[in-house]
Amino acid sequence: MLQHPWFLLLLAFLPLIAWRLWSNRRRRHVAYSSAASNWHVRPSWRQRLMWIPAAMTVLATSLMILSLARPRIGRDQTIVYSEGIAIELVVDRSGSMQALDFKIDGAHVDRLTAIKQVASKFVLGDEDSDGGTLPGRISDLVGLVAFAGYADALTPLTLDHGFLVDQLKRTQIVRRRDEDGTAIGDAIALAVDKLSTLDERQTQEVKSKVIILLTDGENTAGEIEPMQAAELAATMGIKIYTIGVGTKGRAPFPVRRTRSGQILVQYEFVNIDEKTLRAIAEATDGKYFRATDTSSLESIYEEIDQLEKTKVETEQFVDYKEMAIQSTRLGGYRVPPLLLIALCLVAARVVLNHTIFRQLG
Repeated sequence: MLQHPWFLLLLAFLPLIAWRLWSNRRRRHVAYSSAASNWHVRPSWRQRLMWIPAAMTVLATSLMILSLARPRIGRDQTIVYSEGIAIELVVDRSGSMQALDFKIDGAHVDRLTAIKQVASKFVLGDEDSDGGTLPGRISDLVGLVAFAGYADALTPLTLDHGFLVDQLKRTQIVRRRDEDGTAIGDAIALAVDKLSTLDERQTQEVKSKVIILLTDGENTAGEIEPMQAAELAATMGIKIYTIGVGTKGRAPFPVRRTRSGQILVQYEFVNIDEKTLRAIAEATDGKYFRATDTSSLESIYEEIDQLEKTKVETEQFVDYKEMAIQSTRLGGYRVPPLLLIALCLVAARVVLNHTIFRQLG
C-alpha cells in the first residue's frame, strides 16, 4: 500500500524527461563531409548501448518518485497477554482410595482412577466431550503433590501439562502399611512451599495461586496439622479448594480376584473429615466440595474452572516495512530499499558517462 499516493502524479513528467535525454543524445555529433554515397557502417556495440545511461536516469527518477509515495508492506501481528494461575493438585493416594465406589463407562473403579481421569481433563481439556466443558489450563502453571503417610512433590509447577498428566497417571495407591496414612497437613504445607518459591518472572505472570486438595479421609499422619497449614496458605494469599471424595460410612473394597477375573469385595467403614476440609477452604477464601461419583467430581472441576478463570488479552497491530528505506522479501526474493537502488543507478550512470559512454562536449 502507498502512504502518499498523490506523489505518483509526478510520473506524468517521465515521458518529457525521457524525450529530453534522448533528444540531447541525438544532437551530440560532429558534422563532416564525405565523398562516399550509400556508405553504410555497421554500428559498434558502444553505439548500440548508448541508450543505457538515459534509461538508468529514467528508472532512478521513477524509483525516487515511488519512494516519495512511501510504499509499505504491512503484516498483521497479534500479541497475547495472559495472566495465568499457579495450581497445585494435591492428591490422596492412601489405602482408602482403593474403595470401588466410582464408575467409569459403567465399570466400577477405585477412587484414585476416577480422580486421574477427571483431573487430566481439567488440566488438558476435555476434547471428547460434546459441550467442551473443560477447556484446559493452557496458560497456567500446574504442579502435582501426592500424599499418604507422607507428602511427595511429583512434579514442579510447569506448563508442560503432558508431563504432569503422565506423572499423575503413574501415581499408585500405597501398598505397604508403613507408608499408609493421610498426611493432609503436610501435603498442604508442601504445596504452599512450592507455590511460594516461584521466581520473580513467574510471580509477575501469575494472577493467583490455588491448591486443589482431594482426599477421602481424615488427617492421621504427618507433623503439621491441617489448620496450621491452611493458616500458612492464607498468609501467603493462596486459596484452597477442598474435595471430599467417596461415600461416607460403608464402602466396597477389593479383597482378591478370582481365577475368572471377578473381584471379590467386602464393605468397610470409611470416614471423611468434612468439618476440617470445610474449615480449610473457608480459612483461605476457597470452597469445599463433595464428590460421591464420577459425574459429581467432573461437575466440581467444571465449577472450579469457572471460579478460577485465566485472564487473556490480545492486542493486534500491523507491522509495516517501508520499501523506500527497508529491504523486503517479495516472491521469495529479498529486494533492497528502493532509494538504494535509485542511488546505485545514478552512481552507475555517472561512472558510465565518464568512462565507456564518454562524449565530446
